Amino acid sequence: MPRLVALLILAAVACSPAATTPVTTAPRPVPVTSATAPSPSAAAEDWQLLDASADGVAGISLRRAERELLGGRPPLRQVVVAVIDGGVDTAHVDLKPVLWSNPKEQPGNGRDDDNNGYVDDTWGWNFLGGATGDVNWDTLELTRQHVACLALSASSVADSTRARCATLATQYATKRGELQAQSAQVRSVDDLMTRTLRTLRSALGSDSLTATRVEALVPTSDSVRNARSMFLRLAQAGISPDAIAEAKEQIESQLTYGYNTEFDPRGIVGDNPADLTERRYGNRNVTGPNAKHGSHVAGIIAAARNGTGIDGVAAGVRIMALRAVPDGDERDKDVAAAIRYAADNGAHIINMSFGKGLSPHKPIVDEAVRYAVAKGLLFVHAAGNDAADLATETNFPNPAYVSGGRAENWIEVGASSWKGGAQLAAPFSNYGKDQVDVFAPGEDINSTVPGGGYSRQDGTSMAAPVVSGLAAVLMGHFPSLTAAQVKQVILESVTSYKDALVVRPGTQDERVPFGTLSRTGGIVNAWAAVRAAQAMVRPVP
Repeated sequence: MPRLVALLILAAVACSPAATTPVTTAPRPVPVTSATAPSPSAAAEDWQLLDASADGVAGISLRRAERELLGGRPPLRQVVVAVIDGGVDTAHVDLKPVLWSNPKEQPGNGRDDDNNGYVDDTWGWNFLGGATGDVNWDTLELTRQHVACLALSASSVADSTRARCATLATQYATKRGELQAQSAQVRSVDDLMTRTLRTLRSALGSDSLTATRVEALVPTSDSVRNARSMFLRLAQAGISPDAIAEAKEQIESQLTYGYNTEFDPRGIVGDNPADLTERRYGNRNVTGPNAKHGSHVAGIIAAARNGTGIDGVAAGVRIMALRAVPDGDERDKDVAAAIRYAADNGAHIINMSFGKGLSPHKPIVDEAVRYAVAKGLLFVHAAGNDAADLATETNFPNPAYVSGGRAENWIEVGASSWKGGAQLAAPFSNYGKDQVDVFAPGEDINSTVPGGGYSRQDGTSMAAPVVSGLAAVLMGHFPSLTAAQVKQVILESVTSYKDALVVRPGTQDERVPFGTLSRTGGIVNAWAAVRAAQAMVRPVP
């Protein structure tokens, strides 16, 4: 998670002696490049839909496309976007109207009316549930592979397997150790924040602390001076008590569940995990125990336009909810089953805002992808949030088949920022000149969350649904376009920033041309895409 990464980087700095040095509130000047005009001071509510030239922010120009090209016309067909994720809140006021409804299923009658193998699959399906409940947390793939190795008899395995297991054991010990260290860092930042707030509340005589009030405070002692400096440093990095609490929860859940070799929740599902061909398992509860991530993704694509200002990219879309991503690493079997469900039940686009570093059963995912591609579906996948070069790091699923070749109907998406200029690439985004196709807005994206609310989230998880929404706009208004043509239109119509010098994700100030971070060197542009689609479908005189 990008906020967590930022917090951990800050923790090392904040706890150092240099952390008490007073900070200047003026940001370091950033040279203006061809990427954008000077950035605004905060992200607009719908910045991802705005236009770089008209609005001064590098959004996707959807509002402009609607005004100038689509003219309020409704789409010519209803596009179904399958959201494979951790669950979708089916009761949210902005999501309920856009949920896909299985036309052949009579909800709640306890029967498989359409004979597709799934009973009462009204809005999609939950591959993480069973008769007794739903999986919330699961282990990481590294842990599962390490556990599988521990179960082997050392005397009966091949040398190659023994070597692989030794590597996995080392990786597991290293990762768990790193997480324990991060936990200690976050606790230190939490203690630091608590002391800082206590000192400032006493100095100001108020529990209400804002950056403006704290900046105006005239310190009367070294302790107040240091607390003021620390508060502004933390605030400038976007670190709040809520962010720290979220980071603590994430780390502790990974230690308790993700890297726990004794934890195995799969019995809840009731399937046979070793049977990779098994697909008809789970239950109808597509919301699950934690639908925050999936609801946010679904809202970015198609939140109902009801005047709240939280508009999805595409109108007239239906969201097919497929729950296959727990708090932990998704299992290849569940991902493959969800892809096949989407392909068999009328989806046009599959949004996949998830990923992991190991995929032991990738061939079954590849088979499902081939199956869906043959049926004309388009895949949109988030590139990941490790600030990694995918030329040297792995992220699954991906379009490269184990047996050779690649899925053509696949768009791999990195995340861009509203800040523009040198900060155009979001600092957490994975990248790759030949691995990532395009970038899209993915920082400070406001969208739906469970309970009827809204929140801002960061991640390539947010950038992918922006692209899925754009693909749905094109498929809805230009129904004759194939998935391959929609991909072509999106990639060939980007706003190019190839020569703009930006900070390479994961570094403090290393500048690289934006064109080195993806195949296109650009950010998706709805206005240009609609223009290109119009030209593609217009009859030649």
